[in-house]
Amino acid sequence: MNAVYQTLQTSDNSADKATDRDVSAPLLDIRNLFVRFYTDTGVVHAVNGLNLSLSKGKSLGFVGETGAGKTTTALATLQLIPSPPGEMKGEIFFEGRDVMKMTEPEKRAFRGGKIAMIFQDPMTSLNPIMTVEEQIMEMVELHAAAVNPRERAREMLTLVGIRPERGKDYPHQLSGGMRQRVGIAIALACEPDLLIADEPTTALDVTIQAQVIDLIKKLQSSVRTSLLLITHDLGIVAEICDDVAIMYAGRLVEAADLRQLYKRPLHPYTRGLFDAVPRLDSDPNEKLAVIPGLTPDPTNLPEGCGFSPRCPRARPICREKSCGMREYEPGHFVDCHFPLESRGDGQ
Repeated sequence: MNAVYQTLQTSDNSADKATDRDVSAPLLDIRNLFVRFYTDTGVVHAVNGLNLSLSKGKSLGFVGETGAGKTTTALATLQLIPSPPGEMKGEIFFEGRDVMKMTEPEKRAFRGGKIAMIFQDPMTSLNPIMTVEEQIMEMVELHAAAVNPRERAREMLTLVGIRPERGKDYPHQLSGGMRQRVGIAIALACEPDLLIADEPTTALDVTIQAQVIDLIKKLQSSVRTSLLLITHDLGIVAEICDDVAIMYAGRLVEAADLRQLYKRPLHPYTRGLFDAVPRLDSDPNEKLAVIPGLTPDPTNLPEGCGFSPRCPRARPICREKSCGMREYEPGHFVDCHFPLESRGDGQ
């Protein structure tokens, strides 16, 4: 589980350890990341002191409700936060290099070449006036000059289950599932070291969702790329991921490997997410469990633990300060003063 949260083991003031970090660092290492947006209605605290890491070849499920800061973290990793109104502080290391200190030409080469992203809605991320083949070719021309662009485009379309001749079509001529497959083909065309998939199945029906999930699993294995899967669907995470990180109100609240977290969620918020998932063996007349209340306003976050206003276990100390991520069992980190003891904890 050190792959997910090994940054906790190293002091933030670790400039003197830079050489060691470069040698042994994970593929992606985010340290103390803050992202703010300055708006007319106030400062939006989107990401608040995030520490996260991912090893090469591994897959990490990044889970949380809408507005938790998951997509913002991904955009910050790609250095796509507009400034103004956005502001970033912290460190983002990729293969030992601080992405936030790269020059603009280096960042352009980094995006697509080293890290690629599958966006949530392919209809808005694809260019409506270019054929899908041209869009794959454009990516190859930018980041893989030694490769024949047209041949790679046809190869990638075949790889994602689309007949190469459909490459002459425009995005509006394809179904939602096919558009998402094109997005995957574009993202993987240059064989990036890290693939970020942002809610890749949200806009698809259940049957197509299963096909896209299966496709991502197969391609990750064949291309051997690392995967950061952003989602709110715990079922999808169970299908694909090695590790899981739970995010709430811009902060990590729990991180563990898949088996640990699914067997024994320790944070009340994580437990609430699991309890809210319908079960096949549940009483059809029984109401679904819900987490009371709403996620906090990011312009006015509560003091202490961000989840305390909704938490049935909250005590005065929870409303005063956050305890920070602690390792409660080997490889299992939780930001909670009073973590759940077991799945059977009635509280």
